[in-house]
Amino acid sequence: MSRSLLIVLAAALALAGYQLSGASQAEKPAAPHTLPGARAVIQAANYPTLQAALDAIPEEGGVVELPPGVFEITEPLKLLKGEVLLRGCGSATHIVNKNEAGEPALVVRHPEFPEKKDGKLRKWRVQIADLRITGNEKSGHGIEANYVQEIFIHGVTVSYHGKHGIFLDYCYEDPRVSDCLITYNKQTGLEIVGCHDIVVCGNHFEENLDAVRCIDAYNLCMTGNNVDDHLRYGVVIENTYGSVVSGNMIEECNDTGIILDRDCYGITLSANVIAHEMKCGIDLRDAHGCAVTGNSFPLVHDRAVVIGKGSGRIPVVGNAFSDSYIGTAQTKRPVLDDPSGGLVIEGARDVAAVANTFTGLAVPAVQQPEPGENIVVELNIDVDNGKKKAAEKTE
Repeated sequence: MSRSLLIVLAAALALAGYQLSGASQAEKPAAPHTLPGARAVIQAANYPTLQAALDAIPEEGGVVELPPGVFEITEPLKLLKGEVLLRGCGSATHIVNKNEAGEPALVVRHPEFPEKKDGKLRKWRVQIADLRITGNEKSGHGIEANYVQEIFIHGVTVSYHGKHGIFLDYCYEDPRVSDCLITYNKQTGLEIVGCHDIVVCGNHFEENLDAVRCIDAYNLCMTGNNVDDHLRYGVVIENTYGSVVSGNMIEECNDTGIILDRDCYGITLSANVIAHEMKCGIDLRDAHGCAVTGNSFPLVHDRAVVIGKGSGRIPVVGNAFSDSYIGTAQTKRPVLDDPSGGLVIEGARDVAAVANTFTGLAVPAVQQPEPGENIVVELNIDVDNGKKKAAEKTE
């Protein structure tokens, strides 16, 4: 190779090296520094226990990332900080409560609660997402939150606990529970006490004692949930006003689908399917100014809607009370195996039952075992009802 060619080649290599070096220098990030306002992201896999990871959250809050895995605990995990996101890897993150002394799996509260039940001892903005928590029949609640404002629970599976699946205790401001699977808990799936502006949306509830109980509360918005196979009640609302229960599927509760009791008022029960309940679909025990509209009541065994003597000022409008009729004189289920009930008015006052359809029921469409006051029943469809009594007479 000639000397001139070697000189040209060497120059080309030097230029390429210079360009590569320049590109490398240009792409090299600036010296690391802390972004103003940034908070901690804690990787729980780097800590000896889940509790140690929760304890590492600074006072200003942060994020705790839980890894996939099965994590057994024997005492409650305590989340005592606000402005926190606790996030797992979906059902791959499984916390198993082995405690048999009635203790919960996860507690969210101020560190001085319950020693001091001061209304100022509150934590704000805690979010729990994307994990699974299971217990046993001797354990306590799955998640217990005390006086936590703007709590948000979503994408969480809560199952097999000895008490409530989720217990929201005076989480007054804007609690939200959405897209959760809440199953097989010995008490209520979701117990809500003393809360305000509540959203319960898009959850599955199955085989708890009761699905949802909302007590001493305000402004519940419960929509788009599936409530199936509960051992007692579906939804119980007491001493609550200004709420809506709409667009839910409530099926096969052993007792009653929805109960309103203890001074409920201004509540709308609308566009729900309340099916195959063993005793009662909707029971208005102590409710006033509450609307029952646009619901379907297929195969509610005994009484689809009951308005008790403690209730009044109730419109029952545009509902469908039915058996399993599918047209052309056919039913999916035999009459005596699945008797269907209608509307029962027990001494209530100021009730308007208008524009409903009562079809194929085992009993009369509307019954009034106790006289009421100012009861209007008109413009309803009453077809093929009272079949149970007719069948009994022919036997």
